[in-house]
Amino acid sequence: MNSTPFIAVEGPIGVGKTSLAKAISEHYRFKLLKEIVEENPFLGKFYENIDEWSFQTEMFFLCNRYKQLEDIQKLYLNQNIPVVADYHIFKNRIFAERTLTGRNYDKYMQIFNILTEDMPVPNMIIYLNAGLETLLDRIKLRGRNIEKQMDPAYLMQLVSDYELFMTAFQQEHPEIPVLTFNGDELDFVANSSDKERIFAKIETTLHKGELTR
Repeated sequence: MNSTPFIAVEGPIGVGKTSLAKAISEHYRFKLLKEIVEENPFLGKFYENIDEWSFQTEMFFLCNRYKQLEDIQKLYLNQNIPVVADYHIFKNRIFAERTLTGRNYDKYMQIFNILTEDMPVPNMIIYLNAGLETLLDRIKLRGRNIEKQMDPAYLMQLVSDYELFMTAFQQEHPEIPVLTFNGDELDFVANSSDKERIFAKIETTLHKGELTR
């Protein structure tokens, strides 16, 4: 059984997934996989009118994440190169369940299931959560134009969706360690001690030999 680390950092928009994934990549010299966000041509329209542009937005993300995971598969499965990603492809289900309805949702999930049935699965999840105020502050700080039209109610619902999904995920996949950190209490970008606290838990999990594939 190969125990090469494949870590996915997850959580709602603005919680700090990319910043933490970069820090882990630099600290452990793991291959970094970053999701494509601003390159999505539908995302700005999506935040303005979710019902109208949800299917196009979600399909773009799904196809690009699938291609990225195909590339990672060559490194991780074939060459045993450690990987850290700032997303897990399961997030597509979270967003699809919130934004798609009826036939669009059914079509989307059929495609999702086909594309992901043999994709590499992370063997450690780092779950970052935070309250609405923290997320809004961090989104404002990073200043992405496409996020200026985001409805805070949508973001708040997303926080709840993540909580429900992660609870179910841990029940369905007890073999995959999930490290949870509260972004309201930790600022690993500004405070090195908070970052070291996260690294310490990662180290413990890595050396326990809990990682499986």
